[in-house]
Amino acid sequence: MVDRSDPEPTEASIRRALGRAATGRALDAGEAGALIAARGPMLDELLRIASDIRDAGLRDAGRPGVVTYSKKVFIPLTRLCRDRCHYCTFATVPHRLPAAYLERDEVLAIAREGAAQGCKEALFTLGDRPEERWPAARRWLDERGYDSTLDYLRACAVAVLEETGLLPHLNPGVLTWSELQRLKPVAPSMGMMLETTATRLWSEPGGPHHGSPDKEPAVRLRVLDDAGRVGVPFTTGILIGIGENRAERVDAIFAIRRAMREYGHLQEVIVQNFRAKPDTAMRGMPDAELHDLAATVAVARVLLGPKARIQAPPNLIAGEYDLLLRAGIDDWGGVSPVTPDHVNPERPWPHLDELATRTAGAGFTLRERLTVYPEYVRAGEPWLDPRVLPHVTALADPATGLAVEAARPVGRPWQEPEEAFGGRTDLHVTIDVSGRTDDRRGDFDSVYGDWAEVAGKVAPEARAGVPVGGGADADLRAGLRLAADDPAALLTPAHEAKALALFGADGPALDELCRLADDARRDAVGDDVTYVVNRNINFTNVCYVGCRFCAFAQRESDADAFRLSLEQVADRAEEAWTAGATEVCLQGGIDPKMPVTGYADIVRAIKARVPDMHVHAFSPMEIVTAAAKAGVPVREWLLQLREAGLDTIPGTAAEILDDDVRWVLTKGKLPASAWVDVVSTAHELGIRSSSTMMYGHVDHPGQWLAHFRVLAGVQDRTGGFTEFVALPFVHTNAPIYLAGLARPGPTWRENRAVHAMARLLLHGRIDNIQCSWVKLGDAGTVEMLRGGCNDLGGTLMEETISRMAGSGNGSARTEEQLRAVATAAGRPLRKRTTAYGHARA
Repeated sequence: MVDRSDPEPTEASIRRALGRAATGRALDAGEAGALIAARGPMLDELLRIASDIRDAGLRDAGRPGVVTYSKKVFIPLTRLCRDRCHYCTFATVPHRLPAAYLERDEVLAIAREGAAQGCKEALFTLGDRPEERWPAARRWLDERGYDSTLDYLRACAVAVLEETGLLPHLNPGVLTWSELQRLKPVAPSMGMMLETTATRLWSEPGGPHHGSPDKEPAVRLRVLDDAGRVGVPFTTGILIGIGENRAERVDAIFAIRRAMREYGHLQEVIVQNFRAKPDTAMRGMPDAELHDLAATVAVARVLLGPKARIQAPPNLIAGEYDLLLRAGIDDWGGVSPVTPDHVNPERPWPHLDELATRTAGAGFTLRERLTVYPEYVRAGEPWLDPRVLPHVTALADPATGLAVEAARPVGRPWQEPEEAFGGRTDLHVTIDVSGRTDDRRGDFDSVYGDWAEVAGKVAPEARAGVPVGGGADADLRAGLRLAADDPAALLTPAHEAKALALFGADGPALDELCRLADDARRDAVGDDVTYVVNRNINFTNVCYVGCRFCAFAQRESDADAFRLSLEQVADRAEEAWTAGATEVCLQGGIDPKMPVTGYADIVRAIKARVPDMHVHAFSPMEIVTAAAKAGVPVREWLLQLREAGLDTIPGTAAEILDDDVRWVLTKGKLPASAWVDVVSTAHELGIRSSSTMMYGHVDHPGQWLAHFRVLAGVQDRTGGFTEFVALPFVHTNAPIYLAGLARPGPTWRENRAVHAMARLLLHGRIDNIQCSWVKLGDAGTVEMLRGGCNDLGGTLMEETISRMAGSGNGSARTEEQLRAVATAAGRPLRKRTTAYGHARA
């Protein structure tokens, strides 16, 4: 399926592109495509340029002249697959196999043999989700008590770590964000070849990926992004010669570069040449030509730069080691003295002695690395989960991050790390006195990804300096009429223009909008202004997710970092009860050293000390990551928390439930669909939640409206939301603002419009609309009470998250201070429970 529409570049265009590459100028797609066509002396010049870039990168990495490889065993966990790639001989059908999967003992036998011969990597290769196509696979898993292939893979990876000490590298194909979260604790690295971004090779009959759902380029690109969001050291690459043209090949390299820059997680890029195999649909396709491979490797090196680690499989290059080294590779990939290459069984790996000799002949030194590359070994957290970090460090040279070649793997327990409590545990008090130590984390320039790459994803209408609002006068007038007659109808797509016009209302129209919202409030809940006597307890601020709006999260080594012990949490809950609180609200950072039992232990500690205290705890992000670490479904995890005494959960971590803005804002937080799944599951289990929206950063009214639609849909299905809380973005110390990407929070007009629209859009679904005195201040809160809100939230007693971001409205309010706010709004104050019942006097 070769596309012959790719025009042949002229010699002049190739020379022009060479000139730009030689002087370090950025190449566009056309220039990169021209260089792939370089041959003869022009190819030699391209290889020289690529070699120089590679050599500079190795010098900067502290290992000049070193080419690496990984000594591994290949574990073909299953050769069944739901895809039908037309060039693959690895995937087969059940009747050609003795069993659908390798048994656990077979997996360990391979790993033990590898460990005995000094291998350090266990490469798990398997087909994508075979149980969804093959009944034999589904039956095999059911008989052994596994819900899915990925569950079995996780169990085998743990067994290999504990019983052999080999480091698993997982290649299970397409994974979701949640699945990556679940597998990260059992493997230092994972991988998936992008192969190509040419959609036609997947969508058109006769294409090499036609009939393979997991080979859709958009799906695979999403996996690259999700791996970055989760912080997985990840291997990817392209497969050349399967029918793509030069432009499509270059497009794939650019796509890899984008993900690499944005997240910094792509530890290795493989450029692999197609080799035809008998008994496949593409057996008559010519092999990719080696000079084409060399030119593509060199272009990848030029585009990806000196920091990229680029590999070409040594068993597929017909002995042309020198050619590929000249092209700019710095790694030979995994080589096994024990097992064959099950994907290319007809082409054995070279012996290590030969590989070392051929590498030395080109002027390089061959050194063994681990499955995870040295840069990530030396960085440790957040790239390596604390449960696999000891296995890695046992085999790594701490100075270089490379393998200690003489080290022999031995099994080690896969267990929770020791959790060290302490740090700045008085931050909840001192934040209002001495403030934070610095306005940003020490790893500001790296933890959030490449800011320039992130900036390109901000919607034009949401950029800093672009006014939010607008809408035709006719839509505004019609919207006000609809808000008066049937406010919830504004959520329907038929009335979208009216709803957007209302979000942009100003002047008298905004005053009328707020009046209508206050009328709706009075009809729904009356005049009482409600509040709960509660205490916030942030039990840790150690977090490596890298949310770009968050000024609360700290590295373990940062001056403001802290972890509370169970006793300290219980002490604060008891103090709150003594002071009259009926609720504690608990949230923390996503601390990699938090044990899987830690969340339930916190709830139990509070209930043991104060049995009648309502525990309102753990955001959907905390729940989904904890469940993933434990290797159990979210439902099961929530049941465990409920049994421990959890009463309700906060609906935070929602930010904006639109992934286009969400990934700009949060980098690694759970996708919108996962947030919906967590809160919906909680509601189904009788665990109610609040709902929230944080606005005024890199968002726009169209996304606000979509967010409200998502909340309305959940409420229609479950009825589990107790309230909606509008959260204005606090910008002062927020990384995304300091980087110049976000607006400085919402305007006063936007605050009034969002709170009023929340009341109207959710009318008949969510009765209680809360405004945040922490973010708005007392005067702002009074105004929101006049524009549709009925609830003040809680007394809090302590508040660290907004204060770390730069909020200037303090950390606590007494009941008398809240009464003064309600009185200023001309309304009575009433104490409530978390679920909006009448509280004890």
